[in-house]
Amino acid sequence: MDLGAIMLNLWESTGVAQSTWQNYVMIVVSFVLFYLAIARKFEPLLLVPIAFGLLLANIPGAHAILYQHPITEFIPVEGGGYESTVTTTGGLFYYLSKGVEWVIFPPLIFLGIGAMTDFGPLIANPKSLILGAAAQLGIFITLFGGYFLFGLEVFGVPSEELGKLAASVAIIGGADGPTAIYVTTVLGQDGYLGAIAIAAYSYMALIPAIQPPIMKLLTSKSERRIKMKQLRKVTRKEKIIFPIVVVVLVGLLLPSALPLLGMLMLGNLFKECLVTDRLATTASNGLCNVITILLGTCVGFKANSAVFLTPITLLIIALGLLAFSFGTAGGVLMAKFMNLFLKDKINPLIGSAGVSAVPMAARVSQTVGQKEVPDNYLLMHAMGPNVAGVIGSAVAAGVLISMFG
Repeated sequence: MDLGAIMLNLWESTGVAQSTWQNYVMIVVSFVLFYLAIARKFEPLLLVPIAFGLLLANIPGAHAILYQHPITEFIPVEGGGYESTVTTTGGLFYYLSKGVEWVIFPPLIFLGIGAMTDFGPLIANPKSLILGAAAQLGIFITLFGGYFLFGLEVFGVPSEELGKLAASVAIIGGADGPTAIYVTTVLGQDGYLGAIAIAAYSYMALIPAIQPPIMKLLTSKSERRIKMKQLRKVTRKEKIIFPIVVVVLVGLLLPSALPLLGMLMLGNLFKECLVTDRLATTASNGLCNVITILLGTCVGFKANSAVFLTPITLLIIALGLLAFSFGTAGGVLMAKFMNLFLKDKINPLIGSAGVSAVPMAARVSQTVGQKEVPDNYLLMHAMGPNVAGVIGSAVAAGVLISMFG
């Protein structure tokens, strides 16, 4: 081989020679996510690994190397039959992504979330469960809207896949990234996983910007100034019984919700029973951190330019915002409706916390409330619908999987 051919091969192997304009657009998108995570501190534990995975996937030529499939040869053996042997191993993300494709990572994240969650505010004020359920409104509104829009000829989605894709996008309204990943994967919509997951996590990170205008639009000044009575103290026995009862009740009615909800309640039982401190610590710290890194980078890696920069991706992102907005509105409006019948009024601002972004949504309720009355402390009241929203999103995921799985 002459020098010219060698230099040509070297040039063709570079990322610059293999690049397209789509690669550079996606690299810029990763930079935006880095900015939101690092400079603005919006959900950095989630957005930094997602942005880095997205960056790796869109370095020209890198995706084929990092996601290379293993090559297996079948060698005839004496006596008949074949013996398989792997001649070329797969790329790093080929193996790491199995945790997403085999739906292992999302339930393990829920185990860690459960070990960090205090369901006391929900137990002390069971009405919060209604607010958490109402905040799932955005999921089902978007489900029907998405089913219609994805059915338009311009998007070319097969009719048998319409419900599955609409459900995968609608679950963004639960404001729960692992749940969105879980539903998308179980329903076989892996091709859209990058867009759906990035939309879900981005809207979670942007809660402080998205929710307040909706909350103020739907409430009056007097409603935002409502002060609520202090919550009662919840006993240890109640906290231990709660996760067991939830698993039994939900499991009997909707078994498809248990992979997420069961792990959530197992983690919470580790925390509350006080005899498994080591397990609770591992679940909420070491294990949760490792899975967050792997899940985030693998999800970001799914968003390569070949599948991300399409009209259907823009529709997914738009519908995700719609789902999230209606979820926020649903919780607020339900609180206003309940106040028609309650003697002790609920501050409607806590209804917005029914989306399951814990604890950021509850903090937003507190912040908006304190702008009206500086000494109005809504945080613990908002944590009730907030943790109810975690349960609600897992139940909604089970419903969608039962409908379309």
